[in-house]
Amino acid sequence: MRFNKKLLIPICLLSGVILLASMTLIQQKEEDEKAVNLKVLPKNISHKDLEKVMGQWASSLGVRCNFCHARNDETKKMDFASDAKPEKKMAREMYLMATKINKKYFKSGGKDSIGVAKLSSVNCYTCHRGVAHLEEATWPKRGGGGPGAGGPGVPPGVQPKPQGGR
Repeated sequence: MRFNKKLLIPICLLSGVILLASMTLIQQKEEDEKAVNLKVLPKNISHKDLEKVMGQWASSLGVRCNFCHARNDETKKMDFASDAKPEKKMAREMYLMATKINKKYFKSGGKDSIGVAKLSSVNCYTCHRGVAHLEEATWPKRGGGGPGAGGPGVPPGVQPKPQGGR
């Protein structure tokens, strides 16, 4: 069988057009997907921005999507709208807590360009450092086996303020 060189260019062009059209449809579908059951994040957040936020949270806790989101056994896919897992409720509460802390103590309670609360001072990673359950975290030990010079809860090298009326 002999290959016709005259058909090569039209076939390549047609393949390129089909590929480009399918990529555009896939991208449009992702953009059209609106998240449901959003309670602390902006209702109009884009799919791309939502994935970015979820990725930051997952990375900060060292977890994957299934830590907070339930799987639908019928469809064999993640049911992101479901509130079946208590971890999802806890993540919402922790997000609101960090937002309050930043607003009250760091005056950074504003929202960024996508409408998500700025967590410039305190965020998930501030405490979690890649550990989902903090009671399982191994914190660095202080030298000397006891509390620092300032007493319990005072970091070494920090002088406590004197107590009393002087």
